[in-house]
Amino acid sequence: MIRKIIHIDEEKCNGCGACAEACHEGAIAMVNGKAKLMREDYCDGLGDCLPGCPTGAITFEEREAPAYDEAAVQAAKAAKAGAPAGHGCPGSMARTIEPREGGCPGSAPRSVAPAGEARPAAGAGVSQLRTWPVQIKLAPVNAPWFNGAHLLVAADCTAYAYASFHQDFIRGRVCLVGCPKLDHVDYSEKLEDILRENDIRSLTIVRMEVPCCGGLEHAAKEALKNSGKFIPWQVVTISVDGRILED
Repeated sequence: MIRKIIHIDEEKCNGCGACAEACHEGAIAMVNGKAKLMREDYCDGLGDCLPGCPTGAITFEEREAPAYDEAAVQAAKAAKAGAPAGHGCPGSMARTIEPREGGCPGSAPRSVAPAGEARPAAGAGVSQLRTWPVQIKLAPVNAPWFNGAHLLVAADCTAYAYASFHQDFIRGRVCLVGCPKLDHVDYSEKLEDILRENDIRSLTIVRMEVPCCGGLEHAAKEALKNSGKFIPWQVVTISVDGRILED
């Protein structure tokens, strides 16, 4: 039969596995580092995998293909019940990180000294990161932890420049990071989808003082404007020597 089905451009695929994670039917798997449509009869043609692709490698096409077999999909899900979840890159699987304050043995933070130097005593800092992945390109649009979240969109250099980044910015927020100059991508569409489709309570943009960080700030502002949401937002600029610059 002629029907709508996805097409994966392997040249554009970067192997992140986001589409395989988004495909609830299990039609997509990662093969030799590339996404591949494994079962045409598992593809329902609804395109849950499309928004998650950071490179635009997935499109729709109409062609001869087997009919969607929901019974087979449900049988496959039942057979895999209890098996480890995830078809894609394990590092890009969405997950919630439990707090570790006062946690289990071995969870104490370590301070790693440069090679050849003595390691200083362990500090009291604890990671405030509660969600994964943090890269804008890899983050799923509809992750459950976005609902009711205070969203932090940060240039990836800020965490290196500002010493108290975890305590002052990540704590109490869902963190997404990126660098449009390195990723060569406009984040505005992805961020717009996240803002529009979830109950985001506020938006904080943290950028470096360098001009190229203006791309991240612009993308986040455009995303908020185009999402139609009216929420509190702010921009914080960090200097290269680790200070917060006042407007």
